[in-house]
Amino acid sequence: QVQLVESGGGLVQAGGSLRLSCAYSGATFSANYMGWFRQAPGKEREFVASINWTGYTQYADSVRGRFAISRENAKNMVYLQMNDLKPEDTAVYYCAARGAAVGSYPYWGQGTQVTVSS
Repeated sequence: QVQLVESGGGLVQAGGSLRLSCAYSGATFSANYMGWFRQAPGKEREFVASINWTGYTQYADSVRGRFAISRENAKNMVYLQMNDLKPEDTAVYYCAARGAAVGSYPYWGQGTQVTVSS
């Protein structure tokens, strides 16, 4: 089991920045891949970014160049730096974890709200 706790959400004006944090604990060997997902009202949850234990990153096209995912393995922390935020980035953001041999993310945090005003 991996426990995940997100923080750092809030209200920001368009063009502003926020940094989300995710603290993970428990069976950290199952946190080889860490991901950020988001879900806007009335929409499906979507992938935002991921990072593996080597630092390899992937991004959704909608955030590439504006968001940056990073991790500090020694502190069991993952971050999502969000710059040039847009109203369409408004959503609940979730941190997720999976092992290297698993294709889906079985572990999820409770989510943190990000609201971008125009």
